[in-house]
Amino acid sequence: MDTVDLEDAFAAFEERWAPRLVASLNGQELKVAKLEGEFVWHSHPEADELFWVVDGNLTIELRDEPDEQLTDGELGVVPAGVEHRPVADGVAEVVLFEPAGTENTGDAEGTGRTSEVQELTE
Repeated sequence: MDTVDLEDAFAAFEERWAPRLVASLNGQELKVAKLEGEFVWHSHPEADELFWVVDGNLTIELRDEPDEQLTDGELGVVPAGVEHRPVADGVAEVVLFEPAGTENTGDAEGTGRTSEVQELTE
């Protein structure tokens, strides 16, 4: 069985908005990312996206609904097809859970913010 220490995983990189793959299971990927500032508006037409805030504060802005505020230990799921924009107040350490191959920018093209998921190297 593979194990991951989340504290070590977050300590292994500094880049913002550049997810690192820590585990794969049943066609899903568990990623860690450091978020800071605003991301781009986007949706994932075919995939739900889970945000679990390990440390920090994260707002999930939703185009047609009230914003959701997440802080240490809280998680939320953005349903497939819902347009959203994550905004981190300071640096937020976040675990993401979504289908393998899901791009961080979803259906937003030409933003220059798409980041290939990298393997975590500790």
